[in-house]
Amino acid sequence: MSETYFLFVGSLNRPAPYFAAANGTGLTVFRFDAETLEAKRLAEAQDIENPTFFSVSADGSAVYANSEVFGWKEGLVSAFSFDKATHALDYINMQPALGSITAQNLITRDRRHLLVVNYSMGDGGPDQSLVIYPFTDKMGLEPPIASVRQVGAGPNHERQERSHAHSIIEIGDNVFVVADLGCDTLTSYRLTEDSKLLRLYETRCAPGAGPRHMALHPRGHFLFVLNELNSTCASFSVDRESGRLSPINVVQAVPDADLGGNHCADIQISADGRFLYGSNRGHDSIAVFSVSPDTGELAPAGIFPCGGKTPRNLAISPSGRHVFCANQDSDRITIFERDAVTGGLRDTGRCIETGTPMCIKIAEA
Repeated sequence: MSETYFLFVGSLNRPAPYFAAANGTGLTVFRFDAETLEAKRLAEAQDIENPTFFSVSADGSAVYANSEVFGWKEGLVSAFSFDKATHALDYINMQPALGSITAQNLITRDRRHLLVVNYSMGDGGPDQSLVIYPFTDKMGLEPPIASVRQVGAGPNHERQERSHAHSIIEIGDNVFVVADLGCDTLTSYRLTEDSKLLRLYETRCAPGAGPRHMALHPRGHFLFVLNELNSTCASFSVDRESGRLSPINVVQAVPDADLGGNHCADIQISADGRFLYGSNRGHDSIAVFSVSPDTGELAPAGIFPCGGKTPRNLAISPSGRHVFCANQDSDRITIFERDAVTGGLRDTGRCIETGTPMCIKIAEA
């Protein structure tokens, strides 16, 4: 029996001055065959603005997509249903994001809430960094029940003039960490039973690091952070109750000579927790790091060409056989074969042609 699954792809369909192009159609669903490496386009939602990041429910039946629109004081978060039998992708509802440049979202482990972070540019509007939404009984989104604004700045005056919350991850039951590129911080929060956001702990990253995306070890005891501005990957031990993070080590994502023109983007971890994969925009590569299972220490394990330009987002197939790389400025998703022993990547020579891909998620077929 062949290995097949659904690929959900978000693409840029509305221009923004900090993106090179907007050639996408919105939200698209493909069926992917891991044996033939063929992707069949099944469904599209073209009436959604710039779904630059989204989450998919565990069973693949619901999609929650951010709309990142330059110039708006608030982004949007839209809920869609996906029928695996009919391949219908249908709009459910939307809610305001309570902040601008809506960056990432997360379905909580208990499946009760969607958490959204806003990167935020300029001033005005609600300007909230982290926002909490309950789900309706029909997979839609209720109005937000809690939010918090982060403040601060970093030494990079061009990119760190203010707080820029970029991602969120759950490290314990209803305990979350927000990576703030603008403040060089990792801030832990707990969502209380009465729907309040309780701030637990703040971890400082290296000045000017610009923490962007995070990955949690499958056993939950290590957290890995890809830093956009100084092109490094950092490892931390995790206290899931207190939210405290303790630094382990930091490694570079590109050679010294390429640090100046590179900006790291996404990070993913293999299901066995042995390898991390980080995308390098500018160097146009994927950096691989090995992870010590005992200490969480990182070590370089290779750098591989991404097969295009501006690798914004990565995804690892459920079996771990393949890695997908959304090359934003090449209008293609490159398909790599992954070596489970060494962590290495081999470009299969196959790709999925699609305009300005920004985000990839996978669900079992």
